[in-house]
Amino acid sequence: MSNAMKGADPVLDVSTLRLYLLRGMSQGTVAWPSPLSATCRRLTSTHLHGLAGLALGLGAIVAVVGALSRPSPPSLSTQVTGDAALAARARPLLPGALDRVSIGVVDGPSTTYASFGADEHTAYEIGSVTKTFTGLLLADAIQRGEVTAETKVGVLLPLGSAPVADVTLEELASHRAGLSAQGMQPEDQIPWLLRTLMHRDPFVQDVDGVLAIARKARLTDRGAVVYSNLGVALLGHALAAAAHTDYAQLVQERLFTPLGMTASSLPLTAGRLPKGALTGYSATGVAEAPWTIDGWAPAGGARSTVADMVRYARALLDNSAPGMDALTPRWEVGRQQVGYVWTMQIIQGRTVTMKNGLTGGFTSKIVLDRANDRAVIVLSNTAAQVDDAADGLLVGEHAWISSR
Repeated sequence: MSNAMKGADPVLDVSTLRLYLLRGMSQGTVAWPSPLSATCRRLTSTHLHGLAGLALGLGAIVAVVGALSRPSPPSLSTQVTGDAALAARARPLLPGALDRVSIGVVDGPSTTYASFGADEHTAYEIGSVTKTFTGLLLADAIQRGEVTAETKVGVLLPLGSAPVADVTLEELASHRAGLSAQGMQPEDQIPWLLRTLMHRDPFVQDVDGVLAIARKARLTDRGAVVYSNLGVALLGHALAAAAHTDYAQLVQERLFTPLGMTASSLPLTAGRLPKGALTGYSATGVAEAPWTIDGWAPAGGARSTVADMVRYARALLDNSAPGMDALTPRWEVGRQQVGYVWTMQIIQGRTVTMKNGLTGGFTSKIVLDRANDRAVIVLSNTAAQVDDAADGLLVGEHAWISSR
């Protein structure tokens, strides 16, 4: 997991992905840069041979059409709502943000909001922060006696004799199953990569499609931490199967409803998005299609607001959220520790618990200082990291927030 455990989620770093894919297609290979190397393994020229011409052709078309039709990139809104002082502190920490950002800071009993071109009720794609819901659902299901940490995913899902069927739920939750980022074979991965070039949702498979990919997936370096969207997607569907429901309903009944997160949802398909849903932008300002990601939803399909995420953070801080054992550190990875999805690290002498997310057009982060009863949530409709803003507002501004 190494690099996948810090900064923006490299599995979904779409702008970098596009750049290296286009370069690699022209050379017959894709050699991923170091931020992606832990999760996006090298694609050989053998994998690309039959599709290189098609990819180059599509890439050229996308580039030309994009150049002709692309509007001027937006800039970070100057319309500020909420706390002006918090917005002023945050603005220098958001150099890549375009259009809109919403921030929530929890400090003991107080909550402070600030937004640019939005407010605390604006809904964003939260990407891989969704994985934290899945991690809590695992810990909750263990407490309910529905599964154990050692339950094999093949007991709950129709995976036949595929290698992944032998993987445990705990391995999926900690990215130690030996699965790659998407677990796809070349015939599935090339279309996935091409859709990212065209600023479209690349995660098009429904649950059956995700299971089909899983049946063909290879396991390598099982036990090592390698970030996997496929792994967490399988975990979510396995937990839903154990509860005799589907994943979206499971999250609603066991997390969103109990925690009062009434504005949070898993739309699954673009057709289910509310009218006027916020548009996201790539890091270079290109409008992106929404990523609702269907059968991959347990790994990144939720939409939420800062107000709802503050409710979530408060429940995590006061230990009232279902499945709190997900935040217990269990494994060491370099200077970090890993729980069920959540990671813990030291920032300026404080142990923080965190998760970030990145889709084609949105970025998010939730970071908790549990010892000091503090949390920061930052949501943006630009695919550019917000880690500096979240971390800085949590740790760097502690004295300022506490003195207000």
